[in-house]
Amino acid sequence: MRRLNYELRQLCRNNRDGSYATQSNRRDILQKLADDLHRLGYRGMNVRSLKQKHVDAIVKQYKSEHLSVGTLKNRLSVLRWWAHKINRPQVVAKENAHYGIEPRQLVAKESKAQSLQQTKLDNITSPYVQMSLELQAAFGLRREEAIKFSPLYADQKDHIRLKASWCKGGKARTVPIRNEQQRDVLNRARSLAGRGSLIPPHLKYVQQMRIYEKQTLKAGLSQLHGLRHAYAQTRYQELTGWPAPACGGPTSKQLTSEQKEKDLEARLIISKELGHEREQITAAYLGR
Repeated sequence: MRRLNYELRQLCRNNRDGSYATQSNRRDILQKLADDLHRLGYRGMNVRSLKQKHVDAIVKQYKSEHLSVGTLKNRLSVLRWWAHKINRPQVVAKENAHYGIEPRQLVAKESKAQSLQQTKLDNITSPYVQMSLELQAAFGLRREEAIKFSPLYADQKDHIRLKASWCKGGKARTVPIRNEQQRDVLNRARSLAGRGSLIPPHLKYVQQMRIYEKQTLKAGLSQLHGLRHAYAQTRYQELTGWPAPACGGPTSKQLTSEQKEKDLEARLIISKELGHEREQITAAYLGR
């Protein structure tokens, strides 16, 4: 293993900021950054070698690959983390605009919803991963929430409750059980997990997350955040009676005063069910 790759691994081990998912994602991005810097000709680097020229070169390379704005921002965020940990924050510009990276699109222009295709779900060999995916689709859960999910604790007959330790930002929440499909998923989750969670008893969360990542990738299941988009859009139509703007429904400007009140009420409900606090975030799922 090259020195930079090794020392970045050590940096991550010694600085466990954020959730397991955040730490895992950061570790993977740092390893890719190290590999890409090596390919760009920056050989023999160590963890404290990071300079502005390295950041400029790697950003230029990633922009040439036409990566999404979100991906570019995530990688810059990790670069800032690296720079901060070695007390050299000045090597990475504070504003993404410095690198010509436009703000992320916060209002969906079209639907990003995804559905679980049974043929691909059947390619998942771990019943625990299968069940986590079904819970993501049925309740709009994040990946970490669906992996840590303990059915015996969560199932409250007419709603599920999510522990703060499962959720992003440590924000516990509840999600209603609205239909028989959700009830069926929960019943099967309880049968599988018993008194435990959807992490097999002999594994830790980070190990199960790796299994989830490998099996979903192998099964051709990607952009699984789209399951939350699908949940939000389904809920919006249930609550308002019309499709979300991202699905071809009326825009805010086309709604009557009465409909706007209903629209706002629905968005506030959906925001809470997804684990957000702001109504504005629903624009990314529903459009405006």
